[in-house]
Amino acid sequence: MSDTPSPPSSAAADSDALVESRRAQLAELIERFTVVDGIHEMPIEGLRLGKLSAPSEPMRGIQDPALCLIVQGCKQTMLGEEVYEYDASRYLVASVDLPIVGQVIRATPEEPYLSLVLRLPPADIATLVTKAEEASAPLPPPSRGLSVSRCDPELLDAVLRLVRLLDAPQDIAMLAPLVIREIHYRLLRSDQGGNLRHIAMPDSQGHRVAKAIGWLRQNYAQPMRIDHIAEQVHMSPSALHHHFKAVTTMSPLQYQKQLRLQEARRLMLSEVVDAATAGHRVGYESPSQFSREYSRMFGAPPLRDVERLRAS
Repeated sequence: MSDTPSPPSSAAADSDALVESRRAQLAELIERFTVVDGIHEMPIEGLRLGKLSAPSEPMRGIQDPALCLIVQGCKQTMLGEEVYEYDASRYLVASVDLPIVGQVIRATPEEPYLSLVLRLPPADIATLVTKAEEASAPLPPPSRGLSVSRCDPELLDAVLRLVRLLDAPQDIAMLAPLVIREIHYRLLRSDQGGNLRHIAMPDSQGHRVAKAIGWLRQNYAQPMRIDHIAEQVHMSPSALHHHFKAVTTMSPLQYQKQLRLQEARRLMLSEVVDAATAGHRVGYESPSQFSREYSRMFGAPPLRDVERLRAS
């Protein structure tokens, strides 16, 4: 009996060829629309294109619900202790707001990192779910709000048509919403569909977790009472804690701490406030506790960390 692996089927080879063709076309377009390194907002609402000519340092931020597609290079995203690595063969979907650490790990001037991010407004997904056959299918248990899937030709074809509209600005208002709706539909029909349906369907546990996340984002500076949040989203405290951790990898208290510290860092960088003021504005009563938790998260006390960021 031979151990030689069988060659890929003709259908699989054709699919791979189509994926590579769409990827190459997207890379050419994205490089043309991103003349300099950075993240670029496009005239199509919710669409951002990115380019980077060298690997990056790890960067903390809040990832909103979005499709994240790389067409050249490689990136890793950390959610808690979990690492998600993806490149031009895979895409990432975030279904809720998540505190993440992102790092581009493969990029050169000759072959820069090229990416596309399309926001996924939960309300738009919900409208589509009610009209799709998936609305009546059983929901799986809530799972991570971040997941990676293999690219398929149908999704890439729709994304390519969306980016091509940048060359026809007169058509964007009429055609972009239709193509974006198709992209949403393709994601709902993929293995990402369960997570997106959870967030979109009002009676699901995932939707209640998303509401709890929304409450925390709006009220991160307030003292947190888990029973109060649970009451707001119609869950028991134990159920909220369990499902919140299943989606985000962290407890509501840990999530709030990430929000507070990231906002404090932003305040010190963009509004040039001192550490004591920043800590107080995000809800810390003790400057020493703020400094300890900040150092634990960012690897240096507030003043030293901000000076390093400004210098870089």
